Amino acid sequence: MTLTDGEKVGYNIGMKNFDLVILGAGPAGLTAGIYAARGGLKCAVIEQNTVGGQASAAAAIENFPGVDVTDGFALCYNMQQQCKALGVEFIFDSVSSLDISSPQKTFVLGDGGEATSRAVIIATGAAHRKLGLEDEDRLCGRGVSYCATCDGALYRGKTVAVVGGGNTAAEEALYLSNLAAKTYLIHRRDALRADDILARRVLSSNVEVVWDSVVAELHGQQNLTQITLKNVKTDVLTSVLVDCVFVAIGQVPNSQLFDVAKDEAGYILTDEQMQTSIDGVYAAGDVRKKSLRQVVTACADGAIAADSAIKALMTKA
Repeated sequence: MTLTDGEKVGYNIGMKNFDLVILGAGPAGLTAGIYAARGGLKCAVIEQNTVGGQASAAAAIENFPGVDVTDGFALCYNMQQQCKALGVEFIFDSVSSLDISSPQKTFVLGDGGEATSRAVIIATGAAHRKLGLEDEDRLCGRGVSYCATCDGALYRGKTVAVVGGGNTAAEEALYLSNLAAKTYLIHRRDALRADDILARRVLSSNVEVVWDSVVAELHGQQNLTQITLKNVKTDVLTSVLVDCVFVAIGQVPNSQLFDVAKDEAGYILTDEQMQTSIDGVYAAGDVRKKSLRQVVTACADGAIAADSAIKALMTKA
């Protein structure tokens, strides 16, 4: 998403004071901005990269309620425009340091400016763990996907592969097996790490498991057409024709900057009101521990977090 000159320069100079600062401009953060502004809060969204986060890279979103089909960029752009129309400020910069443990939250920005707020919503999302292959980013959205629930329907009746051996990979392979004509599950070991019940379902399904193998290369010009597999025990290379490869080798939550309660994987723990272990600090979207990470659930989290912040600040006014 292209920034205007006004957004690029002169936007974060000096000190800015807000009722609420939202960290992250993905669907969770943008929805939080809409609800917070409608609730009368003066709020800012701080984002160091592009608006939309992971969602902005989705070539097609077909499961957002009330929207037949759209792409992630367009959906998130519309959310940003709603925020702007309601007076939400956007600060495109990194956060070099912060203090969220005090009643007044303080954020030091990369350009030297500062922002303060009475409450904060952490909506920094998570990053998909990638294969690390040369053409992975180029083919993202063109045959490389990180979410079967998001993109699986686009490959109905086609040939797909899932990479991974844990619960997510097993679930995605089973999900895709009901849509695709052929589903491979590629795992670097000789046994799945998924829970026993999931592993047994995969092994008794029509999913073809390729053991002891990793994806060594991705092939295709405009779209993915083929992958090269390498057997980790024999080093033998095999070419497989596929229309899409779904990478399910885990995510890394963008939570390193925040000293709040987390689970063993680094996801932020919240209650049903999105409240974290620190008063006045909320978390929403993929950065928090949850069972389903989708645009619609991120939006729901953002709405709840903003509503919780509004109610908490009203009682302290």
